[in-house]
Amino acid sequence: MNYALVTGGSRGIGRAIAVRLAQEGYCILINYTSNETEAQKTLELCGGKGELLRFDVSDSQQTHDALANWQASHEGEYVSVVVNNAGIRRDSVLALMPETDWHRVIDITLSGFYNVTQPLLPAMQLHKFGRIINMASVSGLKGLPGQTNYSAAKGGIIAATKALAQEVARRNITVNAVAPGFIRTDMTEGLDEAALKKLIPMGRFGTPEEVADAVAFLVSPQAGYITGNVISINGGLYT
Repeated sequence: MNYALVTGGSRGIGRAIAVRLAQEGYCILINYTSNETEAQKTLELCGGKGELLRFDVSDSQQTHDALANWQASHEGEYVSVVVNNAGIRRDSVLALMPETDWHRVIDITLSGFYNVTQPLLPAMQLHKFGRIINMASVSGLKGLPGQTNYSAAKGGIIAATKALAQEVARRNITVNAVAPGFIRTDMTEGLDEAALKKLIPMGRFGTPEEVADAVAFLVSPQAGYITGNVISINGGLYT
């Protein structure tokens, strides 16, 4: 059985990725923090091909315990695909940004990447195969005003992607990032879509399914020689 872990998999882009990878034959481990109803809905959309794993990726002990318990009940198996998708926005200009908003955004994206990926790497290295996909953002490529914390987190995940890719390439493990622009999800609710579409050469927001298709390609055998890259999915917003 091939297992793929999708963090923040209960809704939005994470849900679309989980469903897409289930279509590719993976057994999906759907991570979520609190909304079990939505996580269960994702599992149903995956055809029941998977399991729910509840833990906060920013909490190292919770993450360690959840992954260790899964491994203990799946002797001889390993997670070959990891999609580090969990993330939040807490937008504000830096001069008015609460310290808690800075740390929460950074902790979920960057500490979450470490907490989830580091304990799963040894098994990938042992089996000489793995696919790690990190969810970045156009904010991490160009920076966006009002998102200093989010831009720092996503810029950091891009740098981490490039560094880790070089560490594990000899073990046939690829590490890539996907950088969406404006995608129609819960995270873009409340934005002025009509105004923002005028900034996008394609004139529309993207869909979670379009991001999921890119992830499906990056985990496929056809992408075996692609590593350390950032795939932008932004309709031409930033090139």
